[in-house]
Amino acid sequence: MKKKNKPTKTKLLNLSQSVVNVLKKDANKTFNYKQVCAALGITDTSGRNQVIKKLHSLKSTGKIEEVDRGGYKLVKAIDYYTGRIDISSRGTGYVITEELEEDIMIPRRALGQALNGDRVEVYVYHRRRGQQPEGEITRVIERKRTEFVGTIEVHDKFAFVKVSDPKVQKDFFIPGSKINGAKDGQVVLVEFTDWNDKQDSPTGSVKSILGDPGEHNTEIHAILAQYGLPYEFPVEVEQYADSINTTITADEITKRRDMRDVLTYTIDPADAKDFDDALSFKKLENGNYEIGIHIADVSHYLPVDSILDEEAYNRATSVYLVDRVVPMLPEVLSNGVCSLNPHEDKLCFSAVFEMDNDCKVLKQWFGRTVIHSDQRFAYEEAQHIIETGEGIIPEDISLSRKRTTINPDIVEATLTLDRLAKKMRNQRMEDGALSFDKTEVKFNLNESAEPVGVYFKTSKDANKLIEEFMLLANRKVAAFIGKREPKQTFVYRIHDEPNDEKLGALANVVVKFGHKLDLRDRSTVTKSLNKLLEDVKGSKEQNMVDTLAIRTMSKAVYSTQNIGHYGLAFDYYSHFTSPIRRYPDVMVHRLLQHYLDGGKSVSEGAYEEKCSHSTDMEILASQAERDSIKYMQIKFMKDHDDEQFLGVISGVTDWGIYVEIIANKCEGMVRLGDLDDDSYEYVDDQFAVVGRKTKNTYTLGDEVYVKVKNADLVKKHLDFWMVGSRAAVEQ
Repeated sequence: MKKKNKPTKTKLLNLSQSVVNVLKKDANKTFNYKQVCAALGITDTSGRNQVIKKLHSLKSTGKIEEVDRGGYKLVKAIDYYTGRIDISSRGTGYVITEELEEDIMIPRRALGQALNGDRVEVYVYHRRRGQQPEGEITRVIERKRTEFVGTIEVHDKFAFVKVSDPKVQKDFFIPGSKINGAKDGQVVLVEFTDWNDKQDSPTGSVKSILGDPGEHNTEIHAILAQYGLPYEFPVEVEQYADSINTTITADEITKRRDMRDVLTYTIDPADAKDFDDALSFKKLENGNYEIGIHIADVSHYLPVDSILDEEAYNRATSVYLVDRVVPMLPEVLSNGVCSLNPHEDKLCFSAVFEMDNDCKVLKQWFGRTVIHSDQRFAYEEAQHIIETGEGIIPEDISLSRKRTTINPDIVEATLTLDRLAKKMRNQRMEDGALSFDKTEVKFNLNESAEPVGVYFKTSKDANKLIEEFMLLANRKVAAFIGKREPKQTFVYRIHDEPNDEKLGALANVVVKFGHKLDLRDRSTVTKSLNKLLEDVKGSKEQNMVDTLAIRTMSKAVYSTQNIGHYGLAFDYYSHFTSPIRRYPDVMVHRLLQHYLDGGKSVSEGAYEEKCSHSTDMEILASQAERDSIKYMQIKFMKDHDDEQFLGVISGVTDWGIYVEIIANKCEGMVRLGDLDDDSYEYVDDQFAVVGRKTKNTYTLGDEVYVKVKNADLVKKHLDFWMVGSRAAVEQ
């Protein structure tokens, strides 16, 4: 007798969340298992049995209650919270809520349909006192992102996309009709379409093909796409920008303060393509100085609510990748009419100060101007003047590559401005400002954008001269509006005090290198932090300590609510000096002119929303910039796999040792499983891993030799082999 085939029993995915969602839609109604099944479209016996079991399970956890026999309701939502979820690369989620001081831990199995960054509803399990709250995701309220970068795996009638971001734990299912010409193994941009409760994976559609993995443009475009950042302007925006009338009319000049006859010049990097700030200098008869900080008047060419303005607002910032700049404004503006090129009349928004020899500001003026730059300097040229006191620039650092004689008035102005800048900087330090001079990693690239060398960019006196006068303008503009009564809505750059726990953790790390932090009060914290940053300069641990110190700081953000700027020790601070590359500066220019014209205070809520958007875009841009540097470091190391490098241990975890190469600042990881001389265990309080048998120890800050194991351009991961400690290798 032929046996009948038994019906297949398919396990229903995400059933807890699905059942809860049914009960939640009508929280006052009682549901039995039949009604729940009907709402979920479940008609088979296996599915009904799973629903019955799930109802009993949810009841046992206290999530739902049985109000009468077989009738269930959702328990009152005292254990439900909403917040953003942050998913680690190891698959555990953490939800940050306003109601709870601690983050809610979400195990991988309880993530439901949440993806990293989503705004979610979370149910918190009952816990014992002192335990970290733990819960499960019950609903996704808002998707943080709907576009993801990944590598496509094409099958006959469907495909899967493995997302590059390690924080996204799910592959995307792509129906055959939505593959859109992508070939197996290509890097694509996939758009989220839906996520059926019965599916383990979200469904998506290939939006664009970025190219083959490992190719330079593919990887750079993938970095931008991963953060939702554009790499070209829409045609209509370019056309609008090209149509702008850039003529400076006589009528326009009459509306402005004419400063074309005042000595004015710019100081920028040698490879800069746009110059958005200039300094003017005049010695007054009373012995004081009139110093102007002149900023390109971008808002003059950016009509409010135009498509150009909307595009600039959406971008909010220029993005500086390792091999290119993705500008906030089209080139006709950023490198053209708004660039303060030498020997050209330009429209500016200016802050003009009368200062004495002690840097006291005696008079100030803010408004629109027209200027004429007399000279363009590179930082190296200005630095030569500061160091030698002479106006003859040698050909090896001259922008013209010829020996150049500089106007004596400009030499005198530069030396005076440098002297004043140093006084202002010293005063800031006395007031409690922090001195972060973190080394920047730069690459020498050939014509194919291949890295052929690494160098480090450091800030010298010429850089600090410009920095101090930009800080002065930003601070004075913010105070000018911020001190007015009644209060007027304005855009501030604020920076909160550091987190005490993070400061304590930093103190525990740096003590291993012989340094101390005094955490008694704000004054002692800033003084000891500055001493630490000064003491580590030139040491093997400098970059690591600088990085850890920066991580203890709160993030600077834009806001209409002024709380001051902790890191700069300013009560009032704003961003006024870079409207070519930052949209908040455009807002500041517009608001300042509005109030100078006698306008009433604008909507605080509308501007707070714009501030929040600007902060979010700044964070995305900085993440993309870091990723591009990491990518180029891996690309550089790929050609050095036969070499042995001296590095410093920059991080220790229970899965590996992070090592930063001293010569080029490239950081990679030695997996604990690759240490073949012993079995190593992580010792948290020692910042170390220790061999079980040999007791051999690798500790944070140790110098070790490593070799490249794997330089993966696609995953952007650098793995090392451990050669051994410096002492062992060199003996």
